[in-house]
Amino acid sequence: MAVLLPAAEAASRTPLLVVGFYLFLLIGLGVVSSRLFRGTSADFFVAERSIGPFLLLMSVFGTTMTAFALVGSTGKAWELGNGVYGLMASASGIVHSAVFFLVGIKLWAIGKRHGFRTQVQYFRGRFQSNFLGYLLFPILVALVVPYLLIGLLGAGAVMRGVTVGMFPETFAGTTLPSGRVMFEGSIPPWITGLVVCGVVLFYIFAGGLRSAAWANAFQTIVFMITGVIAFVLISSKLGGMDAATQAVIDNSPDHMTRARIGKLQFVTYMFVPLSVGMFPHLFQHWLTAKKASTFKLTTVAHPLFIGVVWVPCILIGIWAAGAGIMPPGGNPNALLPKIVQTLLQDPYLTGLLTAGILAAIMSSLDSQFVCLGTMFTHDIVMHAMGEKRFSDRAQVMLGRGFIVFVVGVTYLLTFFPPPKIFDLAVWCFSGFAALFPLVFASIYWRRTTRAGAIASVLAMVVTWGTLFYEGLIKPTLAGEEMEGDFLVAGMMPVTLIFAASTAALVLVSLMTKPPSDEHVEQFMVES
Repeated sequence: MAVLLPAAEAASRTPLLVVGFYLFLLIGLGVVSSRLFRGTSADFFVAERSIGPFLLLMSVFGTTMTAFALVGSTGKAWELGNGVYGLMASASGIVHSAVFFLVGIKLWAIGKRHGFRTQVQYFRGRFQSNFLGYLLFPILVALVVPYLLIGLLGAGAVMRGVTVGMFPETFAGTTLPSGRVMFEGSIPPWITGLVVCGVVLFYIFAGGLRSAAWANAFQTIVFMITGVIAFVLISSKLGGMDAATQAVIDNSPDHMTRARIGKLQFVTYMFVPLSVGMFPHLFQHWLTAKKASTFKLTTVAHPLFIGVVWVPCILIGIWAAGAGIMPPGGNPNALLPKIVQTLLQDPYLTGLLTAGILAAIMSSLDSQFVCLGTMFTHDIVMHAMGEKRFSDRAQVMLGRGFIVFVVGVTYLLTFFPPPKIFDLAVWCFSGFAALFPLVFASIYWRRTTRAGAIASVLAMVVTWGTLFYEGLIKPTLAGEEMEGDFLVAGMMPVTLIFAASTAALVLVSLMTKPPSDEHVEQFMVES
């Protein structure tokens, strides 16, 4: 039977005021960008292809950093140790830039040549297949929704952690039969989700992808600066970097090694960062570039930015294990806010760092929102009914309507959260990564056929769906807490999914009639 905790004196609400001020600044940015919004669908969906090098770098980097990178990686490092950096951060730094160079620039050139605004338009045109377009749309949406869910869950976990005790009467703590205390006078995740969604929807409705790009640039700067500040302050509270590291060596030495991560698991994680090649929101950001040379800064600086964000997060997670900030078996999603609350007693600093975490989360949500609205408008409604039937205003309204629908569905899913943000993110990225052979082959292998492309997508769906059910859905429904990652023969599931997708693509393409040289030539770009 649930037991209500007695009312207590409210904790300082200053951190909440700081966060509120930050959200107010974002609303102000939306107001400013709305004055530059031209009201056209091209401006709303692809910012008139006018984004320069710095804004492209910030928007691309900002949209790839989410609760996975901050909340998730810190919790995962606390569980598995410093091998987590090699799993995702170092691999992502190299792989992401390679994908931007090998795929992003070429897709930008093809998109500009044909006037594409979405991935589905590209694949539909490349393989001359309406069916492929209608097949890809729900799959891409289904994979983006968990990505959105990660952001809302991360925001809810952070705000709940840093506002503990602020509202002892309004949100009185409740002890569940399991012994877990809910709310503890903190803001419930459902309120945080509503506020975050409302603010992001406001500024992207005001100016579309241009607003998202501006907000991404602003929020990227905020979360990178606050991340460095958090790292310095937390290490200082732990006695300095040397003392914090020595505590890990003394109390949990395996966190300083890769002992908790198998060799095959470590190697096969390398497939996961390939997911950026098929993120629909990243594709849309690529299309906003003014010219090909705009990509140079992004390709060079992106790995450096990843290091700036991931190194502090992972070190903080490792140090938390040595300091015993949270007992073994605790919720890794709650680690980062608990560290901030436990070690940083200054309410202004707590508010600033919380705003930085929310900045990273929201910088991904905005691009994804706009992307989904663009896809629905152009790939489903306008493709089926004809472009000439809709004015620019109608196109923008269609996009906004679908965005609200998807956000509503995602918000409802937050009431049924998975156990770990990091694990949900890896499953989401695995699906996108398994589609990478399709986009790579479409650019570099002339022999790729329509049937091969469809077979590749179907193979991905079947293998990913089967493994996702076995690895996450089934244990969650059964109330089981998995120890470690779900592996297949010691390998990450993405390995099998990627292999099935690639094999289907190659074998079916070789067995079917190739497309005409004249058609393929329209989609080839010289290096």
